[in-house]
Amino acid sequence: MASKAFSKSLLSFYRSLRSRLANPLSLHRRELHLKLQKNHLSLCHLHDQALVLDVEGGLLRSSSTFPYFMLVALEAGCILRGLILLLLYPLLCCLSQEVGLQIMVLVCFLGIRKQGFRTGIAVLPKHLLEDVGLEGFEVLRMAGKKVCVSGMPSVMVEGFLKEYLEVDLVVARELKVFNGYYTGLMEEDSYLGLENAFGEEAIGFGSYIKSPQHQLFSHCKEMHLVTEAEKKNWQRLPREEYPKAMVFHDGRMAFKPTPMATLAMFVWFPFGVSLSILRTIVFVSLPYTISIPIGSATGMTNRVLNPHASADDRQHKLYVCNHRTLLDPVYISVMLNKLVVAVTYSVSPITEALSPIRTVRLTRSKEEDRRKMERLLSQGDLVVCPEGTTCREPYLLRFSPLFVELAEEVVPVALAARVGMFYGTTASGFKFLDSFFFLMNPRPEYHLEFLQKIPTGCLRRRSGSSYEVANLVQREIGSALGFRCTALTRKDKYVILAGNEGTVKAKT
Repeated sequence: MASKAFSKSLLSFYRSLRSRLANPLSLHRRELHLKLQKNHLSLCHLHDQALVLDVEGGLLRSSSTFPYFMLVALEAGCILRGLILLLLYPLLCCLSQEVGLQIMVLVCFLGIRKQGFRTGIAVLPKHLLEDVGLEGFEVLRMAGKKVCVSGMPSVMVEGFLKEYLEVDLVVARELKVFNGYYTGLMEEDSYLGLENAFGEEAIGFGSYIKSPQHQLFSHCKEMHLVTEAEKKNWQRLPREEYPKAMVFHDGRMAFKPTPMATLAMFVWFPFGVSLSILRTIVFVSLPYTISIPIGSATGMTNRVLNPHASADDRQHKLYVCNHRTLLDPVYISVMLNKLVVAVTYSVSPITEALSPIRTVRLTRSKEEDRRKMERLLSQGDLVVCPEGTTCREPYLLRFSPLFVELAEEVVPVALAARVGMFYGTTASGFKFLDSFFFLMNPRPEYHLEFLQKIPTGCLRRRSGSSYEVANLVQREIGSALGFRCTALTRKDKYVILAGNEGTVKAKT
């Protein structure tokens, strides 16, 4: 009996050890829990406690706010603002934190219209989430009431903290406004009465450098601080741990604009503009057999899987793909080495004129669009992006079921685009520049995989629902890419990023 009990205990220990090794994140949490207990901060003790957390000192892995102000300067302002802020960086390093903060606010916000400012909602959350440390997030997640303190203006951090981290109260300074425009000055600190919002039993969490200077932390019964050296060892918060999925974000900058990274971008910018124009001329004026080698020589990377999986020239094909950039149909045409027709809901006249393939606009009228696409399909191969808009992150938006009713079978195409410097999509900027920005990247990448045909006509008659078949095609593409399928639509994207429904009113 004793030997059996010992064998059972040994087996349970082995299983426990194997599960811990198979899940390094769980193992890291246990180590973090022990580390916090050693510092007299128990995560279990936080459940019924109010937590006052310093965003820069106790949540983000880097205490520097320069990259986020640079994003405001470039995305809400212009490239000149960004250049001025970069040139001022050596001076900012010599000044105190408060003076340096006021200068950055002045450079970035002076003259920016308050009503049209959406950088804090559409651009900054993506970059802030990527800088959140797992250790700081675990402390925030376990707290009863969450109060976050930030040195950045509230318009930069409040939307991110409340929407994506479920924070109850954000304490940050407001910006002064004159006649609907930001003056570049901040209101004076006013924390009177705020201590009553979280009671007298609050616990403070921040860093040694910045947090003790904040007036609000003097009302905390306990204060736990970390050093910058400890923060350097913090892990990045994994995407699957986000309280809310980061599906949509806007802006052109595809990197965190630290001083050195921003300097590299400004040095590359004139070369990038010239390279983008050269690549555009090559793909528009030369045949694919010549333009592809030239594009590869300039740094473009393309990878295609199963381009002949649907090789059958006896009938015209309907290619259904997810939507990453405006160049999706062009890349399909290039990899097939034949011309195709692409349908789109909105495209600028400049993009339409420079496109090496034919593009046809849809009207958002179901019957009229169906007749138009049926006519195009009878004339040649057709490319459809049923998401209706682009998505940068590893998610697929809901597929419109209209394509299911067009043909007896479709060819799904899984697309993935990767950039290192500039995004080739925008929700609120100039859309005619999308392709130019994508081609400005030093090494833009496109991965295509042609999947096996799906008999949509047969499946639709069997199930009786076009929506189910459209969802099936979405899952096939999502499975090939490792993307998560969602029910989000074009309307959801534009409401979040641009404050509208993504439609253009027709002129009467």
